[in-house]
Amino acid sequence: MRRGDKKARGRPREFDADKALDRAMRVFWRKGFLGASLTDLTRAMRVSRPSLYAAFGDKEQLFRRALERYFEGPSSYAHESLRAPTARAVVEKILYGAINMLTGPGSPATCMWVRCALSSGDGRLRGEFAAQRAEGHVLLRKRFDSAVAAGDLSAGADTDALAHFVLTVNYGLTVQATTGATRRELERVADSILRDWPPPKRQQPTTGNGDSHRNDF
Repeated sequence: MRRGDKKARGRPREFDADKALDRAMRVFWRKGFLGASLTDLTRAMRVSRPSLYAAFGDKEQLFRRALERYFEGPSSYAHESLRAPTARAVVEKILYGAINMLTGPGSPATCMWVRCALSSGDGRLRGEFAAQRAEGHVLLRKRFDSAVAAGDLSAGADTDALAHFVLTVNYGLTVQATTGATRRELERVADSILRDWPPPKRQQPTTGNGDSHRNDF
């Protein structure tokens, strides 16, 4: 029994990789890429450095896994918003999805992607963030292009500029929340944009049927 006990004590401690990845995500979310040290990560993940390297690779590889986790979880609203039935509904889901995430219980009051993009250094990650930003812009612009084709946006709508505008506001909400803006202050920004959103091509604002543009939150 003593030999067996000694052998058991000598085995590497097993850990739940999914839970460890969630904890790593939280560290990067709070501290950014450069601000998150290996000591911070191993303590939060409850693993040794050798176990971290064996399961996830180096810090950059771990970060990429954690960021993917973030996209699939807390930030999933961004991709899901593209399936909304109208361009205005897409924007509503993006802005209110961000507000809900930024002000939710236990939230670090920031966007992990934005925080880490601003603290990625000059290495390979910087180029990856630029590519992700460009990809997000293209996806949103294409969604607005579809809205123009469907008559949901005016044929003269500058879908490229609209996509840049919405994403810029989305990133701005993060900066506001990080520096202490309240949920109500963030909602006022979203409400203002939705209130002035371009009306559908098929509906003339002079008809008096403006109820479809009423804000219901």
